[in-house]
Amino acid sequence: MNPALGEKVVERLWPDGKLNRLVLAKEANVLIRELGLEDDVPEGTEFIAVPTDGIGPDHPLSGEKLSRVVALYRAKDYDDAKAISACILAHQGAGHSIGIHTARDERAVELGQTIPTCRVIVNQAHCFATGGSFNNGLPFSLSMGCGSWGGNSIDENLHWKHFMDITKVVREIDPVEPGLEEVFGDYWARTGK
Repeated sequence: MNPALGEKVVERLWPDGKLNRLVLAKEANVLIRELGLEDDVPEGTEFIAVPTDGIGPDHPLSGEKLSRVVALYRAKDYDDAKAISACILAHQGAGHSIGIHTARDERAVELGQTIPTCRVIVNQAHCFATGGSFNNGLPFSLSMGCGSWGGNSIDENLHWKHFMDITKVVREIDPVEPGLEEVFGDYWARTGK
């Protein structure tokens, strides 16, 4: 997409600085019509990818779009992609989720350890996987908890369990009190005491 079309998408997706309600969660043909792109995209277009490199309040594409518009960032390598993703999540989305397509499991684990995210979606269509699926174990949900990073009280997919009141009957038990070495030993071994 040429830069002028990218600017057109931004102007029409955020008229007066607010998301255009006419395109939120709409089919591609409605989005394309409302953004005035009928003559600019091929027939059968299902989403609009807008190349960008800016992140933050002055770059609305780096935030939530709630539509079939995606911001396309280019990265030099994995470390650069991780840094870009961390900046985007810090701007708008801390705690939500991050996706990666990789054959290197350690990269998914690293993202979970270094990025403020409650879900690392591995080798799946991110837009579908975050809402739960029979083949990924996440509960079906239209609302993803973002934990304290995102100012939420839960860090998992909101589902039926969260609407139930459960009473716990609590009795005293023999105490199980771990020592500091048991709690922090692995951490101290990696980082020093």
